[in-house]
Amino acid sequence: MTQPPSGGPVGSPAGRPDVPAAPGAAAVPPGPAAAPGPSIPPPPAGYPPHPPPAAPKKRRGVLIASIALAVILLLCAAGGVVTFLTLRNAESGEGAKEPAVAVDEFLTAVYQERDADKAAALVCSSSRDEKQIAAKVAEVEKYVSAHQNPRFRWSSPKVDNQTGDRATVTTRVTMTTADEKVADQDLRFTVVKKTGWWVCEVA
Repeated sequence: MTQPPSGGPVGSPAGRPDVPAAPGAAAVPPGPAAAPGPSIPPPPAGYPPHPPPAAPKKRRGVLIASIALAVILLLCAAGGVVTFLTLRNAESGEGAKEPAVAVDEFLTAVYQERDADKAAALVCSSSRDEKQIAAKVAEVEKYVSAHQNPRFRWSSPKVDNQTGDRATVTTRVTMTTADEKVADQDLRFTVVKKTGWWVCEVA
């Protein structure tokens, strides 16, 4: 009895005779024998390839933690800014009863008493710059030392415009000396009302 040949016809799978090749499969020409060992068959036709491996969960956890930390820091910073602005706008003291009175008291502190601390206490907290006020008082002191017995006076502060809790006040400051030198300066003040009236801007 004749044995069937050990190799099947070209194109027959796994050497099984009389089994037709899969539709669309190309004939594989004979070649050198493959090295022994396990082989991974290709995915069947018509199925998608294997999906790429998912990103490690550790990296995702680090990313979420970083985002959460950034949000917390942002909220803390915003809270700090709000607190700073609230404290900055909080006035300590009563303020003057009228806009013109606030200006008169400020001019007295700067030009006559030359007291930087007292002048700063008459300025609204949002504009209070103690260094700048001290520099202005020092400027007046220098002016006084450079002239013979200077005296400062000013016209009665006049409210030019007032709307609600904001007013504009003007006055003219005049300096006279013992040797009859005279100097004038027109000033405009912006005064605001909080617990009382406070000087907020001088121009």
